[in-house]
Amino acid sequence: MQPVEQGLAHAVAGRPQAVGIRHRQFRAPEATGYNTDVAKPCFSHASPPYPPHVPPIVTQNRPMFDFLKKKPKPEAEKPASPAMAEPPAQTAEADAAGDAAEVVDTREAVKQTVGKSFFARTFGGLFSRHPKLDPELLDELEEALISADVGVRVSAEIMADLRKRLKAREFADSGQLHDTLRAQLRAILEPIAKPLAIDGGHKPFVLLTVGVNGVGKTTTIGKLARRFQKDGHSLMLAAGDTFRAAAVQQLQIWGERNNVAVVAQGQDADPASVAFDALQAAKSRGFDILIADTAGRLHTQNHLMAELAKIKRVLAKLDPEAPHEVLLVIDGTTGQNAINQCRAFHEAVGVTGLVVTKLDGTAKGGVLFALAREFGIPIRFIGLGEKPEDLREFDAQAYVDALLPARA
Repeated sequence: MQPVEQGLAHAVAGRPQAVGIRHRQFRAPEATGYNTDVAKPCFSHASPPYPPHVPPIVTQNRPMFDFLKKKPKPEAEKPASPAMAEPPAQTAEADAAGDAAEVVDTREAVKQTVGKSFFARTFGGLFSRHPKLDPELLDELEEALISADVGVRVSAEIMADLRKRLKAREFADSGQLHDTLRAQLRAILEPIAKPLAIDGGHKPFVLLTVGVNGVGKTTTIGKLARRFQKDGHSLMLAAGDTFRAAAVQQLQIWGERNNVAVVAQGQDADPASVAFDALQAAKSRGFDILIADTAGRLHTQNHLMAELAKIKRVLAKLDPEAPHEVLLVIDGTTGQNAINQCRAFHEAVGVTGLVVTKLDGTAKGGVLFALAREFGIPIRFIGLGEKPEDLREFDAQAYVDALLPARA
């Protein structure tokens, strides 16, 4: 071997060898005298140890010919899009203004419908014919109250108080008696004029609608769905009227109009099963409100009333407090028979609210006073027409003003 080759061999032999560094794993640095700031590669037992003065060689796993690739051009900064103007938060003043406008609209609607009832027509002519106090005025007044479906009990209470005041000479003319009668009617209705409040603690809030045949339950459900949706609630409908022909299809049409989900099982299905499935679906999908329809039934048929009680028990299996509201729908033209209906349904399922419909027809208007005095159940809504917006929250003052307007 030549001297030059011998010198190279000695130089290479004295240099540590870096073996397989590229694809080897690294061990945590050990407590040695070596520089622990750099991780050691894992070598085989045949690898020579590092001298203290020589750091390990770590190679980077970079693809070959990386330098030949063109560097990507930096993306030009896109001009910032103008920020969308957020709608101003609705203030308390705006809410109050909206509520006030709705009250004015409701009072005008009540005036235009209830103001044409038998009650309003009868009492309007009564006081105009008797500007002075006389015995005939009181007799005609009592007869008019009974004829307007106010009921014998309520009429007797009102007349007893008026006669007592008249005997005490509290009235100078029929106008003062008129004002006192208005105050009496408001005092009867104001305690039960309570709007329906959706409790957000129950999700979904379950409404069960009940009533006899032909009172407008399914139509009322469609109008309620429209109203709740307008208030920002998500809701689902349960087609529990599986007895009446086309009742399921009718509710489905209301659901399509309002873009509301409807749970149905078809004709002759078990209504309790429909209600159970609907509550399960509403819970899983996070709806705010579930409105369950039921078949109309005569309050005198005990087996059908027992079916309503079964629906309530089945709902309670999923939610012990369901239904959270039981709405009894009453036809305003029914008259005093509404008392018997309310009593029977209240005993069966515990009615918590009333909806009086068809007050735009031949309803006399006085049955609300009889219901208020007999049961004290809140009247949530009244129906003033066929349009969805004709379902109005009950306003005691507006109702009395329409039946017996204040003196000019």
